[in-house]
Amino acid sequence: MNYDNLSQLTVVILTYKTDRQILINCLESISKNVKIIIVENSNEFKDEKNFLNRYQNLKVYCTGKNLGFGGGNNFGFKKINTKFALILSPDTICDQNFFVNISKYFNNKLDFTILGVNFYDEDIKKFGHKPYGYFKKSYNKNLYNNNLLDVDWVIGCAMLINLEKFQDKYVFDEKIFIYFEDFDLCKNVINKGQKVFSAKDLYIKHIGNSSSTAIKTNLQNDVSKFRHWHWRWSQFYFYRKNFGYFYAYKKSLSKLFKYLFLMILFKVFYNQKKYNKNKYSFLGLLSSIICRKSYLRIKN
Repeated sequence: MNYDNLSQLTVVILTYKTDRQILINCLESISKNVKIIIVENSNEFKDEKNFLNRYQNLKVYCTGKNLGFGGGNNFGFKKINTKFALILSPDTICDQNFFVNISKYFNNKLDFTILGVNFYDEDIKKFGHKPYGYFKKSYNKNLYNNNLLDVDWVIGCAMLINLEKFQDKYVFDEKIFIYFEDFDLCKNVINKGQKVFSAKDLYIKHIGNSSSTAIKTNLQNDVSKFRHWHWRWSQFYFYRKNFGYFYAYKKSLSKLFKYLFLMILFKVFYNQKKYNKNKYSFLGLLSSIICRKSYLRIKN
């Protein structure tokens, strides 16, 4: 492994009261020769001393409050001084050859802004991840070389970012609290004429829905409401920002009435779970349509 190349890299792991064993599994999969920072999206990271003693290449920062995915990562980028940042969700595990393979992409001859990863077949089937991202309906793969594909978007749970391409290290749109921030980032990068690649030889294991409060049984109902609300809010915002309000409105209006109808239907039939799903989908979409800021949060 080229350790000199790895000196150009910092891994940024964004947490929010994350299960400690899940986080440890992620940290154990990272090369000891890579700098790591944990950005805790609250005012306290529990067991900080134990983690710092266990991992000599680790630093921990607390944001003071939950800034969301984009805001939390932007906070972290300002704390590092390497050219490249590798975003890792805490519920990911890097393949044993991950850092051997990633080091070769730091060659100055390769000009890119975003570099995505690959997923194991079982994760693709389980979570609907595609090995490579697309906006286009055509799934033609634009092969850049034997390992790289020139793509439209990559999934945000693991992506390599060239920070030199961003002024003041402001990478993500912080108006998006969660969801669609990876689509939005890649869309804006491509609009600038810059490159988004996906690497076939950078494998990670993605557990999924395990990085924070999602695994706490007593919060499952609140988490479900949160997800449906934010998915629809962020989806409309993404369309409005990148394709115009009329396009977003036209694409979303039928969904708004659909959620309203189903909300009433499941209320009548006393199906609380499906009622909440459609209610919060409706409320999130409506809030975005009327240009209300993202506001729904989980209190725990």
